[in-house]
Amino acid sequence: MKNSCTYILGLVLFLFSCQSKQQADKYSASVPNIKEKVEEFVPVQLTADISYLSDKQKKMLPLLFDAAEIMDDLFWKQAWGDKDELLSNVDDPYLAKFLHINYGPWERLNGNQPFVKGIGKKPDGAQFYPVDMTIDEFEALEDENKKGLYTVIRRDQNGKLKVIPYHVEYSRELQKAADLLNQAATLAEDDGFRDYLTKRAKALLNSEYFESDMAWMSMKDNKIDFVIGPIENYEDALLGAKTAFESYILIKDTVWSARLAHFATLLPQLQSGLPVEDKYKAEVPGSDSDLGAYDVVFYAGDCNAGSKTIAINLPNDPQVQLKKGSRKLQLKNTMKAKFDKILMPIAELLIVDEQLANVTFDAFFQNTMFHEVAHGLGIKNTLDGAGTVREALKETSTAIEEGKADILGLYMVDMLTKMNELGDKQELMDNYVTFMAGLFRSIRFGASSSHGKANMIRFNYFKDKEAFTKDATTGKYKVDMVKMRQAMIDLSKEILIMQGDGDYQKANEMITKMGLIKPELQSDLDKIRDAGIPRDIVFEQGLEMLDI
Repeated sequence: MKNSCTYILGLVLFLFSCQSKQQADKYSASVPNIKEKVEEFVPVQLTADISYLSDKQKKMLPLLFDAAEIMDDLFWKQAWGDKDELLSNVDDPYLAKFLHINYGPWERLNGNQPFVKGIGKKPDGAQFYPVDMTIDEFEALEDENKKGLYTVIRRDQNGKLKVIPYHVEYSRELQKAADLLNQAATLAEDDGFRDYLTKRAKALLNSEYFESDMAWMSMKDNKIDFVIGPIENYEDALLGAKTAFESYILIKDTVWSARLAHFATLLPQLQSGLPVEDKYKAEVPGSDSDLGAYDVVFYAGDCNAGSKTIAINLPNDPQVQLKKGSRKLQLKNTMKAKFDKILMPIAELLIVDEQLANVTFDAFFQNTMFHEVAHGLGIKNTLDGAGTVREALKETSTAIEEGKADILGLYMVDMLTKMNELGDKQELMDNYVTFMAGLFRSIRFGASSSHGKANMIRFNYFKDKEAFTKDATTGKYKVDMVKMRQAMIDLSKEILIMQGDGDYQKANEMITKMGLIKPELQSDLDKIRDAGIPRDIVFEQGLEMLDI
């Protein structure tokens, strides 16, 4: 009996010590206001009218949702690592929610500051490279695929760097996703969509995306659209070379899409009208581009991390853009949610009363749409023939490209208004004032976001050019349309020439000097925060939102 009691006591002590260790290993927030941080993201339900979809299209949706979920899990791996280990050791429900919003323990809209105790700085290269890898070590690696969009860098058993394609590194997950796409293809009634799904499934398994990108460009009539794969390179803040997994499931708004179709045919004309020498606009964008409006029913991975995308311009492959152009998809339901819940309250707080009526959803929609159009304009390869603009500008490329798209988007609206392409009732002042209000919304995305940096640059540039004034009494801003228009033209020129020249030094200098928040602007951002205006939105999404 004595031995049994001793055994039981020992077992209890052992279990207690294990429980204590488990509790000690639990993750906790390193900031006191984690609940408030979560509540800065206002919930939005992602729904759409799917009544006009066929039975086969409705049967296809669960397969697409499952494939998108796999992209979500893969992005967790790229951004953080072991998602289950992280989340299973969190007891605070608000901390768990914030981890989900940020896909890891770093606050994306606050310069990637860690918000979990014991977690240090986010690696610039996320999980694409060994954390201890140096740039010199990377440059010394003799492998022509080391800068590939679809490769990771790992260490071999001897500690030497090696290159591994995505389809090898993530083979198990990508095989599952490919199988789901092939199953969905059997339900596709549109030949173009079937071709795209089949080619995209193949691309997931060999990391060769050109053919599936071309197939996606040719697919324009299907009522469901589906974006899937490794696409944007924002997550790679070290070299801007590696792409991150994401997915969108979209339901086409046929009425709005019909209104937008005409603008796609104007791309060559818009390119020729850019305010730079001919050599900086010698590349002719493909005329097979497509403008469409969609309701999003699912975001997964990169596009769902931190701030939420409201428009898509894809594919990114410059060769596809030159051959076929790009598709510019306006995510109407998400855009309307951000306008109503975020942009309009900011405008009421910071725009002078006499210009408040100039802040409109139509202008917001146009500015966003032509931002995406502008991604297809300018130049994709440097004038010296050394390679792409992305390669030349390295880690600065995404912030500069987003800045180009924003400022040229406004330039496009200006041009099209003069061409009478936007209708007799077009009020150009609406676009300028809405653009100004939009700066405050996007600057809140923070310095770790390419979009945030681009907006900081533009705000500081406009301030230097006196494109707006600030009322000393009310603290509200008033747009000077004449000066803002000239500043828009000047900044467009600077960025287009910088890209064409592949001027990394100038790009880095622009971001360093102007891509920052100065005290006066910070006070405005504090005012927005104190007013309780949401920082962004977070989705309630899934098949249940569609009653499937």
